[in-house]
Amino acid sequence: MININDFKKVELRVGTIVDVDGFPEAEKPAYKLKIDFGGFGLKQSSAQITDHYLPKELMNLQIIAVVNFPPKKIASYASEVLVLGANGEDGGIILLELDKPIQNGAKIS
Repeated sequence: MININDFKKVELRVGTIVDVDGFPEAEKPAYKLKIDFGGFGLKQSSAQITDHYLPKELMNLQIIAVVNFPPKKIASYASEVLVLGANGEDGGIILLELDKPIQNGAKIS
């Protein structure tokens, strides 16, 4: 088990998806996302969310991501943040979303 201090090391922030591209080089189907985290800047992420989302559905969607993991190289792409989601019954990922708009970069606590 982890304790509260371990959990506090994980920095969760709100961001808005501002660009979505296909990612045919990825081993598993994925999108390349650009996400606006307000004062924390634009970050990019690879997300395996193609089962439940079309690119146009993702545009301007506010999501939650871990922003303090080191970048992960996927094919030739550096994924800078980990977008959070839950495993759906069919195995596809369902994104964690907010029910009301909030400022980009807001910390999840």
